[in-house]
Amino acid sequence: MFYTYILRSLSHTEQRYIGSTSDLRKRLIKHNEGGVPHTAKFRPWKVEAYFAFETKEKATAFEAYLKTGSGHAFANRHF
Repeated sequence: MFYTYILRSLSHTEQRYIGSTSDLRKRLIKHNEGGVPHTAKFRPWKVEAYFAFETKEKATAFEAYLKTGSGHAFANRHF
C-alpha cells in the first residue's frame, strides 16, 4: 500500500505537512527525528489523517491535489 498523509505539528499547531510514502510509521519517525529539513523546526508531529492507495501513482496524485488551493480548502474543511 501507498499512503498520502497529513501531519500536524504539536509545537506549532497551525503548521501542517502533506506527503506520501509506502511506510507511514517509518516516515513519521523520520519527521520527528528531524530527518526531513522542511519539517525539522516544527517537531514533534502527529498524523492527523492518512489515505491508503494501491498504487504509488494514485498516492502521489492525491498528494499533489491536497497541495493545490482546492485541496487545501478540502483539508481545512475536513481535518
